Amino acid sequence: MIKRDFYLKQIIEKMWNGEIKVITGIRRGGKSTLLFNLFKEYLLSSGVNEDHIIEIELDKRKFYQFRNPFFLCDYVENIVKEKNEQYYLFIDEVQLTKKMIDKESEIEVSIYDMLNELKGYSNLDCYVTGSNSKMLSSDIATEFRGRSSQIKVYPFSFEEFYSYRGGIISEALDEYMLYGGMPGLINESTDQQKRTYLKNLYDEIYIKDLVEHAKVQRQDVLEELLDYLASSIGSLTNANKITGAINTKASSKISDDTITKYLKHIMDAFLISEARRYDVKGKRFFDYPNKYYYTDIGLRNIRLNYRQIDYGYIMENIIYNELIRRGYSVDIGVVEDRSNNHKKLKEINFVVNNIDKKIYIQSAFRIDEQKKKEKLDSLKLTADFFKKIVIRNDIPTTFYDEEGIMHCRLIDFLLNKVELF
Repeated sequence: MIKRDFYLKQIIEKMWNGEIKVITGIRRGGKSTLLFNLFKEYLLSSGVNEDHIIEIELDKRKFYQFRNPFFLCDYVENIVKEKNEQYYLFIDEVQLTKKMIDKESEIEVSIYDMLNELKGYSNLDCYVTGSNSKMLSSDIATEFRGRSSQIKVYPFSFEEFYSYRGGIISEALDEYMLYGGMPGLINESTDQQKRTYLKNLYDEIYIKDLVEHAKVQRQDVLEELLDYLASSIGSLTNANKITGAINTKASSKISDDTITKYLKHIMDAFLISEARRYDVKGKRFFDYPNKYYYTDIGLRNIRLNYRQIDYGYIMENIIYNELIRRGYSVDIGVVEDRSNNHKKLKEINFVVNNIDKKIYIQSAFRIDEQKKKEKLDSLKLTADFFKKIVIRNDIPTTFYDEEGIMHCRLIDFLLNKVELF
């Protein structure tokens, strides 16, 4: 089992903070394993008795009765009330609970009301996870808003993947760029098995979840949209442009509003993320166009059946995911070039914010002299003193050039061997 210390640390830091801990993220991204295996193992190794960890897995038959929130609440209360010891409550697949009517008040009650009640026990610490076609991770987090701490779990980072795979690091990176980091892949040995696993995730889980949960009327349009986003990672786009492209293929025309709505559904399912453009000097966001990145590059590649293995864009997507995973706020930078008597907007791949600190990052799989000039010129146009970095896959080691710009080896960045801030 791969140790996910990055997330485990977040859970440990939130223990006994008086809130319900909600573990969210893309389906099959490792949420349940993190809670029921890794965190439980931590508690046991810290001296917590196993009978003080209350585990309720609502997708298993022995726990079906607890889909009734009253039964669940009564069961937990009978264990923890009037006790001096500390208890931990784990609930998996929380979306499977039903809403019930309280007979006395005739008010509809949900598991969220019951957990809010249980939260009042000072000797009970609550943790929940779950998502499916009835309720996505994002919905669960919304239901607990104001009463919860959220831990968002992503597929394996390259660092996590390599800690398990080992071997020649360049070969590991090539594999990661093709198949990504969905946890279930560690059980698949051949290329064909990995491709089949990723395709099944898409067809049997993500598409079905989106159609059922969001009541999508046009599955053909949804699938065209997913194809479009997969083929245009790292490129600027907007709803109008996407609508135009899809309408050339669709059997009947669709509107910008439909595409905007479907985009939101896909983001709510944590399949993609939106990165907005930011005017570095004007200190304002553009309304559009923006960029979209896949949460897992393997899901992006299988969506296109490996037809577009463009490593520059794949690398950019992976860097974006890594920055977001580390908890940074990430935008697409825009700077204005007024040289040669005309105005031109130039791009900085990422403007990365960490509370009150900021850095600029350019992504480059390989750089010739012309590409190098373009990348560095955009950084210099900021005309400020924030740290500037070019992440590259064509250098043997990380170094600073004579203008103070860091040229960072991709593997050093992914293995967290360089200090960004």
